[in-house]
Amino acid sequence: MAELRTERLLLRRWHESDLAPWAAMNADPLVRAYLGGVVPRAQAEASARRFDRELEERGWGWWAVEVRATGEFIGFTGLDPVDEEMPFTGVEAGWRLARAAWGRGYATEAAVAVLDFGFRVLALPEILAVTAATNRRSQRVMRKLGMTRDPADDFDDPSMPPGPHRPGVVYRVKRSAFEAARAAHAARAAHAVRATRATRATRADGT
Repeated sequence: MAELRTERLLLRRWHESDLAPWAAMNADPLVRAYLGGVVPRAQAEASARRFDRELEERGWGWWAVEVRATGEFIGFTGLDPVDEEMPFTGVEAGWRLARAAWGRGYATEAAVAVLDFGFRVLALPEILAVTAATNRRSQRVMRKLGMTRDPADDFDDPSMPPGPHRPGVVYRVKRSAFEAARAAHAARAAHAVRATRATRATRADGT
């Protein structure tokens, strides 16, 4: 089974020690706000064990995400065939992180590794992502990955109870658009580094 590494993260198989923090995540109403509500511990643990079996069987799926510097488990990310009950087909990327890990760029960093694996290793022609129309945070990550939304794909998610979060949106990306987004991000990061160095140099010489 492939492990994926990024600058800060390790995407790996699931450990027994992941079960308690995973269950705690899925008992957090904010983490589950767009996912149909919290789930019992037994159900959360069963899902983690299923994810690990699928990773072992096919070599890819929903990886556990660990912070490399600390060994801390912070959630999951990965790829999975779209559920049969959905009104579209394909392979979707997804992510879910503990609330303490929000706002640090981890979701985007992990998702980049997953999409790169999907295009480079699995040779997928396209990868999609699905979320509630109200979930602006996830949609921002999708756009950072080069994904775009076609309103014609909007749908009512049959896995969600009736309510404001049932309308769903689909974002899609092909390899060329994903690589273009990565190149643009790298260029912005390099520019920010150069600007920071220039500012420090100006302060150092007193000008």
